[in-house]
Amino acid sequence: MADNKLDIKAFLDKDEQKDLLRLLTAGSVDDGKSTLIGRLLFDSKKLYEDQLDALERDSKRVGNAGEHIDYALLLDGLKAEREQGITIDVAYRYFSTNRRKFIIADTPGHEQYTRNMITGGSTANLAIILVDARQGVVVQTRRHTFLVSLLGIRHVVLAVNKMDLVDFDRERFEAIASEYRHFVESLGISDLQCIPLSALDGDNVVKHSDRTPWYHGPALLEFLETVSIDQDINMTDFRFPVQYVIRPDADFRGYGGKVASGVVSRGDEVKALPSGKSSRIKRIVTYDGDLEKAFAPQSVTIVLEDEIDLSRGEMLVKAGDEPNVGHNFKAMMVWMDVEAMDRGKSFFLKQTTNTTRAHVRRVEYKVNVNTMERSAAEALSLNEIGLVDISTTSPLIYDAYSDNRATGAFILIDPISNFTSAVGMIVGPDEAAESRHDLPRTLTVNLSQLGIGAEHYDAVERACRFLREQGVDVVCTDK
Repeated sequence: MADNKLDIKAFLDKDEQKDLLRLLTAGSVDDGKSTLIGRLLFDSKKLYEDQLDALERDSKRVGNAGEHIDYALLLDGLKAEREQGITIDVAYRYFSTNRRKFIIADTPGHEQYTRNMITGGSTANLAIILVDARQGVVVQTRRHTFLVSLLGIRHVVLAVNKMDLVDFDRERFEAIASEYRHFVESLGISDLQCIPLSALDGDNVVKHSDRTPWYHGPALLEFLETVSIDQDINMTDFRFPVQYVIRPDADFRGYGGKVASGVVSRGDEVKALPSGKSSRIKRIVTYDGDLEKAFAPQSVTIVLEDEIDLSRGEMLVKAGDEPNVGHNFKAMMVWMDVEAMDRGKSFFLKQTTNTTRAHVRRVEYKVNVNTMERSAAEALSLNEIGLVDISTTSPLIYDAYSDNRATGAFILIDPISNFTSAVGMIVGPDEAAESRHDLPRTLTVNLSQLGIGAEHYDAVERACRFLREQGVDVVCTDK
């Protein structure tokens, strides 16, 4: 019994040390995304017996794979999806092999569910783009690849599925792979692997298939287990957004949060933004004791040598390696609200631990994700993507998304409905707006200086509150 406990503990300890690969699947309707993931789980023996029994029963009752087991049912959990044979929501699955842990997001293929794909891919390291070997690269393939590049996903697998329906024709596979490589050259995707497979039959999913003797690359699972993601997190630029100020007593003042990127060591000189005050790291505190250094994505408490007034939403960075700080920036934005963009409306902008008021000053252009063409636009509607100019009431501390995903991403929240209206990837500062000093600033209304009687204070305060709700940073005072 004791030996068994030790074995279980050793197994859990080993599993905890494995790195985690987050990936998504995307493709046209009926390209076999859900089937591929289901087959991956099945062939890697990551299903329990009751799951297998349920899968066999459901395949006969509501499956879409004829006499075969419908592996897609492992992911298409919604009744509406099963009835239509499509995926309309993002389905997640976790599994582990001896070499790595995985979280898979199965995203919708339909154009009207672009926002769902953005949600599934926001944290992904790798994307599997499926194409039907009979159809090749189609409009949806280009659209999903563009979205993958927009999200900054660096590793892409082109899975040419249903090779069994083209008799595993080598020339057909190579023609599709060549066309796709040509397309991605302009999108900045550096790591591309093309794999011929049959999700339904399991060819090249977990093991090499005898039906593709001409293919000498890795099987899908082999590639997923070995692809290097060490460089996906920015380990150069130290960014520590403050989440909490921890002060249990008069002798301790620490700043709790998660290291967004980079590495920091005890004794390093750091700068607090946006104040610009400098200090050095005195302690790096964790539940298990102090550390000599911390790195992304660790959660720690940092104690400084000097008393600095820091609060939630502000950031610690290394001196000499500082991000942008400003009110005006440009961003690629995906509109996710059924209600079209209203440029006169003020939103809550959430980025790292910071929340501020913001509004969209201008839409420079929107992108046709099917053709990559740009066109003029006054606003964005559901699932549309465009380059926008944004202004915030308080300064934002940010990097370009291409340099640092952790500090370059944000969401816009509707202040009335509390829905997420849009997600954005920061391109860089709006230099023209900053140079014009076109900056929102705090307005102070001094009631006594203006000669406003005390009997009118409530009415003026209501007016100020209304202005604050519209995004104007205004303070009323009688001093």
